[in-house]
Amino acid sequence: QVQLVESGGGLVQAGGSLRLSCAPSGSIFRINTMAWYRQAPGKQRELVALITSRGGTNYADSVKGRFTISRDNARNTVYLQMNSLKNEDTAVYYCNANGWSPYQEQWGQGTQVTVSS
Repeated sequence: QVQLVESGGGLVQAGGSLRLSCAPSGSIFRINTMAWYRQAPGKQRELVALITSRGGTNYADSVKGRFTISRDNARNTVYLQMNSLKNEDTAVYYCNANGWSPYQEQWGQGTQVTVSS
């Protein structure tokens, strides 16, 4: 079964930057929206950023001006450039892809981002 594979997580100091990437491991349904979510310990999973097939974007208020989502439609790949990282950005970040059918959805396994002060 095809999976979404994330990469780019790690440990970074506050104020630093990281770039996450996510791509399918094989052939996948035609993708509509792609998104990044995150889940911190003891908290619910939350939407960080979303990008439509036409490039429209939406961001959580907490990351506006610091994070940028982008995608490469030819490679079905989505990126998250994270700048000016804060301690509160520490979480497991998950990639999500939705197709044009309500039943077409895939999640990645998650990648840990840890921001130290």
